[in-house]
Amino acid sequence: MPAARIVVVGAGLSGTACARVLALAGHAVQVRERGRVVGGRAASRTLAGRRVDLGASYLTARDEGFRAVVDGWVARGLAFPWAESFAVREPDGWRTTSRGPVRYRTPGGIRTLVEDLAAGLDVRLSSPVHAVGPGPEVDGERVDAVVLALPDPQAEPLLAPALEQERATVTGREWEPVVALAAGFDVRGWDLDGCFVDPAAPGGDVLAWVADDGRRRGDGAPVLVAHSTSTFAGRHLRAPDDAGPDMTVAVRALLDLPAPAWTAVHRWSLARPAQARDASFFLGDAGVGLCGDGWGSPRAETAWVSGTRLGQALVDRLG
Repeated sequence: MPAARIVVVGAGLSGTACARVLALAGHAVQVRERGRVVGGRAASRTLAGRRVDLGASYLTARDEGFRAVVDGWVARGLAFPWAESFAVREPDGWRTTSRGPVRYRTPGGIRTLVEDLAAGLDVRLSSPVHAVGPGPEVDGERVDAVVLALPDPQAEPLLAPALEQERATVTGREWEPVVALAAGFDVRGWDLDGCFVDPAAPGGDVLAWVADDGRRRGDGAPVLVAHSTSTFAGRHLRAPDDAGPDMTVAVRALLDLPAPAWTAVHRWSLARPAQARDASFFLGDAGVGLCGDGWGSPRAETAWVSGTRLGQALVDRLG
């Protein structure tokens, strides 16, 4: 049987995981990514001469298959165990979370793990897809299957009206925004890996999470990355830089810090789905599949599981 021609739209963690399963099964897979690099929301920027993670903060590996992948990254020095608990700022003070699954850090940033998954795949960067139709077709070209590894609000406008089942699956799904603040200091003035901020705690109307990027990267740099609440981010989507001063004040008050030497702000309009899904992917009769961290609970691990399971479902269907 000849190899099936499949287009995967989106070169994030889910899309590259799906494409790897399909490619390993012998199918002709092309990954189309509108951005200039792979990674999706596993994004980083070079700030003050150093790469800083502004998206996902860490990985967990509850799923057995993903744990095997993470173990491989650890063996090759691409990832390391980081923490089993974090601090929490509550209205009446600080506590520590109960021990949970190991969180893994990445010296080069989570995007380097997506780059590792993408190695050897046919990835077309700066190559947006404009329309997916019955057939299935991608921008008018017939293929055997299409995978949209995108947040629902980005997948919906690509789907032709005739794909009623697929459109109904993503239409009306609410996603929450986040503003990320990176702040560099002259010296380290805190002792934590990361902390969650209770909504009722001081600063909880602005901040949801703060990560020590120096410990997360393993170089000890005096850099923090804070993520805002979705409500706060929603007020600053048009002018995200305006969120910087309030977030800086909140971080300084939370950890009793001096003014940072530099700050940078990044807007995530579609940071995470507002509600989790029970299903881990969608694959309809039209040969169009949907996957990503919006399928299940929103975390990086979910993205890999979703893409991998959809890839296997397509392998089973295509033969």
